[in-house]
Amino acid sequence: MNPEDKGRRDVLKGALGTGVIAAGAVTAPGFLFPALAQGENLVPFTDDASEAFQWRPIEPNTTHWQDTREITSFFTSNDDFYLVQHYGQPEVDNSSYRLKVTGMVDNELDLSLNDLMNGDIIEQQVGFECGGNSQRLLYGLIGNANWRGVTLSSILERAGIQEGAKEVVFFAADTATEEIRGREVEKAFARSLSIPDALRSENMLAFEMNGEPLPHYHGKPLRLVVPGWYGVANVKWLTQIHVQDTRYMGRFMGRDYVTLKKTNVGGVERWVENSVTTLNLKSSIVRVIESSGQYSIQGFVLNDGTPLESVEIKIDNGPWQRAELNPRNTKYSWKLFSFDWSNPGAGEHTIVSRVTDINGNVQATNEELPEKVSFWEDFGQFPRQVTI
Repeated sequence: MNPEDKGRRDVLKGALGTGVIAAGAVTAPGFLFPALAQGENLVPFTDDASEAFQWRPIEPNTTHWQDTREITSFFTSNDDFYLVQHYGQPEVDNSSYRLKVTGMVDNELDLSLNDLMNGDIIEQQVGFECGGNSQRLLYGLIGNANWRGVTLSSILERAGIQEGAKEVVFFAADTATEEIRGREVEKAFARSLSIPDALRSENMLAFEMNGEPLPHYHGKPLRLVVPGWYGVANVKWLTQIHVQDTRYMGRFMGRDYVTLKKTNVGGVERWVENSVTTLNLKSSIVRVIESSGQYSIQGFVLNDGTPLESVEIKIDNGPWQRAELNPRNTKYSWKLFSFDWSNPGAGEHTIVSRVTDINGNVQATNEELPEKVSFWEDFGQFPRQVTI
């Protein structure tokens, strides 16, 4: 390992533990959700979702979600960043690892991990959630991390995409046997991107997470990171990139992670399917802090990277009031916000947030969301109850 890289990683690891990022070590925002200081108290939520919430530790081949009421740092630790996998968690050996680039390319590639680590390297903060994240889980299928890796565009440009190509498919090492129309077949987890989506400069093949080599649970040794998209697009244990001229219709593009909702199509109400892709505009309140009679409401925003106009808080039946966004939030990170709640009266209160982007899109209420059959893409306003 390059001594300079090791030093940078050690600095970042230490910073993640203390909530402080050394200047020049990495472009990183401040720390808006500190651990509770002496005299500060976490005010418990009393809504039904919070009463029913259950947390469980990370276990092999299971889903893991964090308790969003306990967020204490801008970066989610590698151990608490949410986990979803569908075909197990394969062990991939770093020394023998190869990434193949095939299909409609001028030069098929066969790259080692070392080849990738010596490529066009970028580092960026990216937060995302599972397409199935829900209020029932207090939006706990979420995480925000600092990723380091090689740009996807540089790999595709090196391979040379041929004229007529339409999609790039990303195949993973995790496989399972499925029964399809009465026949058992072995399938690998895979997702695809259109050529324009794949060539976005911010897409990366990440081999590092929060200053450490990519952990096993998170796709060791290499995963795709597509900023502004739901987690399902960020393929873990990546082994092959294939360029083709037809639409990829694998399970997790054409049958699963597909939102079925009612929408207006040319003046006709129809049920329409769409693959889960870019993040919808969402905010959520995750904690209320009390200190010496002063109260603070804190939460996060996720979206596709479109700049934000405002985050607002509504208390009971009062007016919408503007919250403060952390000025060091970044384009694709989660965006943390805080609101000083002055002189709340005794008793139960309902608090809710909404976010508006610069294009005038406003986070919908649950009642305003389109009628859906599937549970994917839950992004409505999330009212919370607290008792003062």
